[in-house]
Amino acid sequence: MRVLIACEFSGIVRDAFSARGHDAWSCDLLPTERPGKHAQDDVLAIIDDGWDLMIAHPPCTHLAVSGARWFKDKQNEQAAALDFVRLLMDAPIERIAIENPVSIISSRIRKPDQIIQPWQFGHGETKATCLWLKNLPNLLPTNIVDGREARIHKMPPGPDRWKERSRTFQGIAEAMADQWG
Repeated sequence: MRVLIACEFSGIVRDAFSARGHDAWSCDLLPTERPGKHAQDDVLAIIDDGWDLMIAHPPCTHLAVSGARWFKDKQNEQAAALDFVRLLMDAPIERIAIENPVSIISSRIRKPDQIIQPWQFGHGETKATCLWLKNLPNLLPTNIVDGREARIHKMPPGPDRWKERSRTFQGIAEAMADQWG
C-alpha cells in the first residue's frame, strides 16, 4: 500500500508503516530526522500522486485551543490553517486520518471521530489527540498503562519545544500501522 504521512519530519509514523512492508513516505517542509523516503516539499505538491492512505499532522500553531488566548490576534492565520486542513480532508485519497490536539477544527469544520491518549498505547503520559477519520476505523488501545504524566504540557520553553511537542508517540504510530495498514 502507498502511504503518505503528511507534515511529518520525524519519520516515526512513516517508519512504522515501512517496517510492515508498505511504500510509506513522509512529507514536510523540513528535512526528515531519520533516513527514509521523504519528500521535503509542500504536501499539496504530491497529494494527487496515487496514495492509498494519508495520515496528516497539520501544524497546530494556529489551531490548538492551548493557544486560545492569542486567537483574537491571529484571525488570518487561523483561516489559512483551517483552509489547509480542509484541503487535506478533501484530498483524493480513499483513507485519511487527520491528527491534531484539541483544536478549533472541532468547532469550525467538524467534531473528531476519536480522541486518544498516549497511555492507551504504552506511554504513561497524557496528551489528548484528536483523529478525524475517512474510511478508517477508530484506533483500538493496544497497551493501557498506568501513569498520567503531563510531560508534553509541562515542557519548558525553548527553541525546539514545538518539535518535541509535535512528535507522534511510538506506540500510537505502531497502532496506526498495525490497524490501518
